[in-house]
Amino acid sequence: MRINKFIASNSKFSRRKADELISQGSVKINGKIVKELGAKINESEDKVEVNNIPIKSKEEKVYIALNKPSGYISTRNDEKDRMTVMELLPGYKTLKPAGRLDKDTEGLLIFSNDGEFINRLTHPKFECEKEYFAKIKGKLENTNKEKLEKGITIEKVQTSPAKIMILKQSSNETSLRITIHEGRKRQIRKMFAKVNHPVKYLQRIRISKIQLGALKKGKFRHLTKKELDVN
Repeated sequence: MRINKFIASNSKFSRRKADELISQGSVKINGKIVKELGAKINESEDKVEVNNIPIKSKEEKVYIALNKPSGYISTRNDEKDRMTVMELLPGYKTLKPAGRLDKDTEGLLIFSNDGEFINRLTHPKFECEKEYFAKIKGKLENTNKEKLEKGITIEKVQTSPAKIMILKQSSNETSLRITIHEGRKRQIRKMFAKVNHPVKYLQRIRISKIQLGALKKGKFRHLTKKELDVN
């Protein structure tokens, strides 16, 4: 959105007055003075000040949990014209996903127009827990389980400690829950592949205190006030 429109929509100033303020150097974006009248901002992420007074969006904040099915790309747009998760959220095209799930992974995906909330879920410094249900090939022996829990080197980078709870296993397959707080691309799949137990099925079931629960595949719901306190 253009900066003058944002100011006019969320303050007492008209667009013309907003342009005057910009020309005078009275407007800041993320702490830096802006003088470009056509400058654009991201409403959910950028901080705007007029005369050192913050201008906050009057847009109602929306927080949604989606049970992502397999086959959907976790992005708002796709250059290859593949199915995206936004097709499952009619009427909410301006929301952004908090993190991603790869095309084949199912489960909990959070969307919002609140940049600070998304940051608390995704920025590494918050170490937000993410729990998954997985089925892997073969029987996961204790030695490999301990390796994964302590941290394992993937592409020259050591993973942080993980928690693994084995639910059921046979010589052909192990069902388990794994909890991590990182968000590296296809991390869990790469972790198990490293110990020769390829993932057969993967579903995210929790982010912080937000549970997937009984939400049906392809459906969404609004988060509760209690769930918004993620850390």
